[in-house]
Amino acid sequence: MKDQYESPLSSRYASEYMLKLFSQRTRIETWRKLWTALARAEHRLGLNISEAQVQELEDHISDIDFDAAAAQERKVRHDVMAHVYAYGLAAPGAAGIIHLGATSCYVTDNADLIIYRDALKYIRKEMLGVMVNLASFADKYKSLPTLGYTHYQPAQPVTVGKRASLWLQDIASDLEEIDFVLGSMKFLGSRGTTGTEASFMELFDGDGAKIDEMNRMISAEFGFDSCYPVCGQTYPRKEDSRIMNCLSSIAQSLYRMAEDIRLLQHDRQVEEPFESSQIGSSAMAYKRNPMRCERICSLSRYLMSLAADTASTASVQWLERTLDDSANRRISMPEGFLCADSILRLAANVTAGLSVNEKIIDRTLRDYMPFIATENLMMEGVRRGGDRQQLHEIVRRASMEATARLKEGKEPGLIELLAAEPQFGMTAEEIGSALDPSLYTGRAAEQVEAYLKMLEPVLDQARDEEGGKLGSDVTI
Repeated sequence: MKDQYESPLSSRYASEYMLKLFSQRTRIETWRKLWTALARAEHRLGLNISEAQVQELEDHISDIDFDAAAAQERKVRHDVMAHVYAYGLAAPGAAGIIHLGATSCYVTDNADLIIYRDALKYIRKEMLGVMVNLASFADKYKSLPTLGYTHYQPAQPVTVGKRASLWLQDIASDLEEIDFVLGSMKFLGSRGTTGTEASFMELFDGDGAKIDEMNRMISAEFGFDSCYPVCGQTYPRKEDSRIMNCLSSIAQSLYRMAEDIRLLQHDRQVEEPFESSQIGSSAMAYKRNPMRCERICSLSRYLMSLAADTASTASVQWLERTLDDSANRRISMPEGFLCADSILRLAANVTAGLSVNEKIIDRTLRDYMPFIATENLMMEGVRRGGDRQQLHEIVRRASMEATARLKEGKEPGLIELLAAEPQFGMTAEEIGSALDPSLYTGRAAEQVEAYLKMLEPVLDQARDEEGGKLGSDVTI
C-alpha cells in the first residue's frame, strides 16, 4: 500500500529470493516444520503421539490462517501460542500434541538459525558471482598500465587488472569468513525453558539418551550436524554478532571497491555501467554520475553500523534469557541480510559492466611518465658520464618548471627540458624511448595470473553453477 511506510530494502533493493526467505510465510512454515519434526521424533522415541498425528501436521504446514493467528495474538499477546492455536485449527487431530515439551525458542530460535544459514548460503553465491566478474576483469586488464596512486597522489604505475585483484582479494577473504561461519553453525534443538531439558526428562522418564537422540534427529532433519553443547533458553546471541560481522566485512570490501571506482570515474578512467536512456541529473543533462557505486557505499555504511547493534545485543543477555533482544533482532538481522543482498546485487551489476577508457588511462599516465621515469633517466645519464649530484639538481629544477607549466594548463615539456641539458647527453628521442609505461609496472601482470590461479577451484565451481558472468541482467 502506498499510504504506509515500507522499507526501501524490500521495495527497491533486495532480491525476490531474500524477500521470500525473510517473509512471514517462510518463518511460520518453518515453525510448523519444526513442530512436525519434534512430534515425529517424540513419536519414534515412544511418546504417546501417533503416526497419523505426525502426518496430519505434515499435511498442513502451508495452509496458514494468518488472520486467525493475528486475532488470537491480539487476545493472548503471544505470537508463538497464537500460531500453535492456528496450527491446531488446521490440524485438529494433532492440536493436543503440538509444541509438546517445548518452549517458544524451540521454534523461534531454530527457525532463525535455519533462515540465517540459508541466507548465508545465498549471500555466498552472490559473492562468488562478483568474484567471477572481477576475476574476468582482472585477467583481461592484467597488463594494461595505469597511473598508480598513493595518498591519492600520482605514484608508480600499476595495471588496471592488478588494482581489480586487490578488490577481489578482499572479497575472497570475506568468503573465507562466511565459509567458517557456515561450517561451524550449530542448532539449538529442543532444550526447554532454561536449557536444562527438564521438561523432556519428565516426558522420557529421565532417559537422557532419548533426549540426545531426539535433538540429533531434529537437527539432522534440518541439515545441522550438532546442537550447542550448553545453552540457556536461546542459542547464544554471539552467533548473531558473528554473522553480522561477516556481513559487515562484505560491506567494507564492497565500499572500498565502489569508492575506488567513483574516484576513477571522476577522471573518466574506469566507469560503472550507464544505460542508453539513463538520466544522470535532473538539471545537468550531461552528467554521468556513478550512482550504483554511490548506492553501494550508502548501503554499506548502514550495514556496517549493524555490527555494533548485534554486538550490543550479545553483551546484554541476562542469565538464561531476556526478551529485550527480540524486537531488536526482528529488525536488525533481516535488515542486515537484505542490505548485504542489495549491495551484492549492485556489485554484480557494476562488475559485469565496468567500462575501461584505455585512451584516457594512457594519456593520464603519459602526462606523468617523464616524472616517474626521472630516476631511471638520471641513472642512464650517469652511465653516459654525467655527475649524479649535478644530474639530480637538473632533474629537480626541470621537474619544478614542468610542474608549473602543467598547473597552468600547458604541456609540461619535461623531456625537452632534460634533453636540452648537455650533461644528460641524451636526445629527446632517447629519453622518450625510456618512457614505455609497461617497463614500470613490475610484476603486476604476473601477480594477477598467480592470484587467479590460486582462486581457480572456487571460481571454476562458481562458473559451473552460474554459467559465467553474473549481474548483467540485474535491474538496478
